[in-house]
Amino acid sequence: MHGILKTAALALALVGGAAGIGYAQSVTFSTGNVGIGYSDGYWDRDHAWHEWQRDADRDAYRRSRNAEYHEWRHDRDKDMGWHERHY
Repeated sequence: MHGILKTAALALALVGGAAGIGYAQSVTFSTGNVGIGYSDGYWDRDHAWHEWQRDADRDAYRRSRNAEYHEWRHDRDKDMGWHERHY
């Protein structure tokens, strides 16, 4: 009986942990933090560069209202794609 409880507790911990990881990944990206998007990543509003973690993040930003997205790499331009935006 004691072994069954240990097994059940371990299984619950593993399933709960996996669910927590999935939840954490689903809330780490917000289109509102993106200042300027490019095919290879984006500048956030604090002028920090990020690569897209998932294609779905890039696609969500491209569909968002007032998105400034460019279908080329950010390093194409001499300013590395950064320019001031007034939100």
